[in-house]
Amino acid sequence: MRRLLVLTGLSLATLAGCRGGTADAANRRSIVDSRDTYDPRSLDPSLSTDVPTGRAVSYVFDGLTRFTPDARVVPGLATRWEVSPDGRTYTFHLRPGVKFHDGTPLTARAVVATFRRVLAPGSTAGRTWPLQPIEGAAAFLGGKSKALEGVAAVDDSTVKVTLHEPLSIFPKFLAMPVASIVPENAGADFGQHPIGTGPWKFVEWKHDDYLKFAKNASYFGGAPGIDTLIARIIPEPSTAQAEFESGNVDILAVAEGETRNWEQTDDKAARLQSAPALRLYYLAINTTRGPLADARVRQAINLAIDRKTILDRLIAGRGRLAAGVIPPALDSGGPQRDPYPYDTVKAKQLLAAAGHANGIDVELWSSQDATFARLAQTIQGYLAKVGIRAKIVQRDASSVREAARNGQVDLYMKDWWADYPDPDAFLYPLLHSASKGVGGNVSFYGNATFDSLVTTARHTQDETFRMRLARQADSVAFADAPMAYLFFYNELYAIQPWIRGFQVPQIFNGQPLNAVRIETAGTR
Repeated sequence: MRRLLVLTGLSLATLAGCRGGTADAANRRSIVDSRDTYDPRSLDPSLSTDVPTGRAVSYVFDGLTRFTPDARVVPGLATRWEVSPDGRTYTFHLRPGVKFHDGTPLTARAVVATFRRVLAPGSTAGRTWPLQPIEGAAAFLGGKSKALEGVAAVDDSTVKVTLHEPLSIFPKFLAMPVASIVPENAGADFGQHPIGTGPWKFVEWKHDDYLKFAKNASYFGGAPGIDTLIARIIPEPSTAQAEFESGNVDILAVAEGETRNWEQTDDKAARLQSAPALRLYYLAINTTRGPLADARVRQAINLAIDRKTILDRLIAGRGRLAAGVIPPALDSGGPQRDPYPYDTVKAKQLLAAAGHANGIDVELWSSQDATFARLAQTIQGYLAKVGIRAKIVQRDASSVREAARNGQVDLYMKDWWADYPDPDAFLYPLLHSASKGVGGNVSFYGNATFDSLVTTARHTQDETFRMRLARQADSVAFADAPMAYLFFYNELYAIQPWIRGFQVPQIFNGQPLNAVRIETAGTR
């Protein structure tokens, strides 16, 4: 049974009352977040496949590890872990004294039960791949084994996880929502009354309106500085902005179309916070289809696009031009190369050298999302200038995605959000041959040298060596041009002046809002 308020909706008066409204600041006890534009799929971590769900899961639950707002992986329910010399076995030591919101103590058995629940045969888990590296996971998930042999509770406070091959980024997988630890007795309806160990306790959910959480006064990381968190669901950016300007919302994701207005208005600009998101915009090029199989044609596509003008005019300058798939936020050294320049003369020369002096005909697929539609139309115009005649095909997002995964698309306008903060989160799903199609590599790119570099990086625990391998792999793919590299996106938030302790997250579940507080001096 869904837990709802008796009222039919959350009125502004109700919001003002539970937050203190314009009353004395000492009475303010709630924070209102407006970043979600649609309902979470569920509050069950095992069903987390979308950003609103992942964000809500981060409020109520913890994993063995967790992400910080600046995209570092740090201890969560595990205070520390050791890795065996062969890189296959991780031993996690649980934080003592932690309890679930219902008072049940956290033990290693709950960790084992959580992983079994996600990987259980017939499970409705939205994504299982973060736990599939575990030894025996495939057999267990496929119903061929009753035991998940790679996970064991050594004692109440120690969990041993053995992988089928070395994977240096595995601790980052465990900070993802699906790996959040739930009680041993979590049932099928757990998403309607979730119980975790996180900084916030679930209170109620008015679908398509808001979610309400109360602070966990016993949280091991310190009780939140605010009594109540309300996550409002506001589909229209203009509505969210109006609510923010009225003081009914504390955190606002600034819409791209409003960026200049905020930046150029002094009182608004003072409220802005920005951070580079782990998000890449790109044009996937199917490397198996006709003339697109020739790297020279793909390079010509890159040269034909004035990405700087696109970034400045369509995205309000909120980003950084891409010279590969590794975001600058994950590589302080940055790529040792420049982005593809805007050079129509060189683009035409490459097309002619590839035997296409008269140009080529392709289809450019895009979802009906306004940003993607504008990008597709603009890129179509640039390509036409060098003789690449692109017919735009617009479908709903799921139809476009399915066609691209099936290899039926020439060009695909899309973006990619990192699931975990690591170069591998871009290199492996977008470009490794093992990820072709449904795995994320809709360019159907395959390069043995690239694959070897990425696989070796996954196996090594030496972070310096791993980054060197990642950069080398990125360089190999950049030269092959399996996509038109556009830009990395910047998040831009407006924060009310009475809010303290908020940091813009670089990854979607890296800001559980437990460090945020309300300034108690003065009034709004």
